[in-house]
Amino acid sequence: LKRRQHFILRWNKTYALADEQGRKLPCWQLVRGKRSLSKRLLKDTPRRQQRHMGLYYQTVFHPRWPKRKLSLIILRPGKGHAPLYLITNLPVQNVNKAWRVVFCYARRWQVEAAFRYSKSELALESPRLWFWENRLKLMLILSVVYAFLLSLLQAEELNQLLRQGCHRTGKRYQ
Repeated sequence: LKRRQHFILRWNKTYALADEQGRKLPCWQLVRGKRSLSKRLLKDTPRRQQRHMGLYYQTVFHPRWPKRKLSLIILRPGKGHAPLYLITNLPVQNVNKAWRVVFCYARRWQVEAAFRYSKSELALESPRLWFWENRLKLMLILSVVYAFLLSLLQAEELNQLLRQGCHRTGKRYQ
């Protein structure tokens, strides 16, 4: 919020937020008893099935920044499954915009999986970097290497390079 950047975060249901009346409660209590505003049939990729998901959104405020509006979005996957609480500073005025935020958050997982795969294939799993400058340097090097590998994607040299240069054995490689 200090840097005025757009964000979408998964929010812990026990963390307190303030509603428009100024009540500071855990977010699950702010939305308790409220019915979903919209329902959709979505693909649950990890479980390989279709699932009806309910969605509810509400304007909230963080206790440390009471003047900045945030949107709390609750995605309810149905009985027996815990709801997903998302918080964002993007303006959410209608159901379509709330669904768009949910889909943006879902896309994040695909990006993380691609980055994890790239790290393991480039043998960069072990570096532990604490300082931002060092992380930035690593990301720049990774970007250049990844761009080079993508340029070789059509060529057979890529498979040969990965077999010889990044030889791995074990469960993860399989």
